[in-house]
Amino acid sequence: MKTISFLASTMMLCVSTTTAWSQSAHQENGDRPDSQQASAQLAFARLATLAGNWTGQAGMSSQPGMSAPVRVSLRVTSGGSALLQEMLPQGKSDDPSNGDDDPITMLYVDGDRLILLMYCDGGKNRARLAGGLSPDGKTVAFDFLDVSGGTKYGYMHHAVFTFIDADHHTEDWTYVLPEGKPLQGHIDLVRAKRI
Repeated sequence: MKTISFLASTMMLCVSTTTAWSQSAHQENGDRPDSQQASAQLAFARLATLAGNWTGQAGMSSQPGMSAPVRVSLRVTSGGSALLQEMLPQGKSDDPSNGDDDPITMLYVDGDRLILLMYCDGGKNRARLAGGLSPDGKTVAFDFLDVSGGTKYGYMHHAVFTFIDADHHTEDWTYVLPEGKPLQGHIDLVRAKRI
């Protein structure tokens, strides 16, 4: 179970459309940069609806049928210009000085792109991904742009947020190990009830 927790934490806690495809599609269609910026703003607004506290199960592709409980919080911050996500294994202390496996992710609009910047506990780096909203508005997917801090321990490569309803969403994360093998994680989350 400890291995599952470690791998789930590493994967999930490091933790639409590909940016290259999206940009080329916009250029081919003659879309102006301001429409790309509006698209990024729309995707950010959709993600901001996830603000709140969530609980769920995190599973890994390397360990089918096994999962570990996780807590996720999302908070709109910085005057409404950023969304901060924090993930914690369920049962972990809320002591902020014990942040060994508590990655944070910042989501924000930068010009005409929606950016996800993950401060990864497992990779000990900061992967930057760009993404967008699917045409049906049900997913926001991110693809790798670059990473700072090195890739010695691997890095986050892909992320997808899927909206089920106002109180249920999923997150899929792909972490690339140092030897290049992808490790996929899936988190099924339900909005925590307010007391």
